[in-house]
Amino acid sequence: MPALPLNRILAAATEAAHEAGALMKANLRKTKRVNEANQHDIKLELDVRCQRLITKRLAASFPQIPVLGEEGIDEAVEAAEARWVVDPIDGTVNFAYGIPHAAVSIALEVRGKTGRRAFQSVVGVVYDPFMDELWTAIRGRPARLNGRRIRVSTRSRADEAVVSLGFAKSGKSLEVVRADFADLTHRVRKLRIMGSAALALVYVADGRFDAYIEAGVRLWDIAAGGLIVECAGGEFWNRQLEGEHRYGLVASNGLLRRKLVRKTA
Repeated sequence: MPALPLNRILAAATEAAHEAGALMKANLRKTKRVNEANQHDIKLELDVRCQRLITKRLAASFPQIPVLGEEGIDEAVEAAEARWVVDPIDGTVNFAYGIPHAAVSIALEVRGKTGRRAFQSVVGVVYDPFMDELWTAIRGRPARLNGRRIRVSTRSRADEAVVSLGFAKSGKSLEVVRADFADLTHRVRKLRIMGSAALALVYVADGRFDAYIEAGVRLWDIAAGGLIVECAGGEFWNRQLEGEHRYGLVASNGLLRRKLVRKTA
């Protein structure tokens, strides 16, 4: 596979994220059309519209790269040497309820030669349109927030840590996070449950959170943010779970994982 123009790829992903983010911001207070809803999740017509917009913008620059997205997967992704991984609105329930804590997440993954995962993120973009904050990373280079280099926190004591927990939808995953909550609530400074995996990851990357833990998150939620954590000097520990594109993870500043989640030590 020829070398990819990573700077151009980052620029295309950034442009697509900004356009989708503008659509999100314009519709935050408007009535949303619900395509599907269950006890723990909502799928909006705007999710689909944002992914179509992102796909169109990315294809204009890189028509040969297929998209694996929350709102639709190009069949070519499994055989491709490179693929986009897109969550058009990460934090849809927040967004549907008018809570301005949601983001666009876009990563470019390339097929690896070795290792436990067939693909590896090499470009990551997470955009929060409500705060106008853009996190970016290219593997091997510093992570940035609105162009400024960022680093993870240096806190090493669990009792000083602010930790984000994610609640997945399955019963088994909910049992795990309930146990994590009961274990950690008296051992850390604060626990936070915010509702966007992508933003939890980039908050770890720039030191707002010291760690983020979730059991059962999807690949499109974490492909960009996980890379940004690593490029900010942190640790993105993850393992694949049963089910399509499902992962358990502990993202941290690299000093706290074994202190927070003993079973992963």
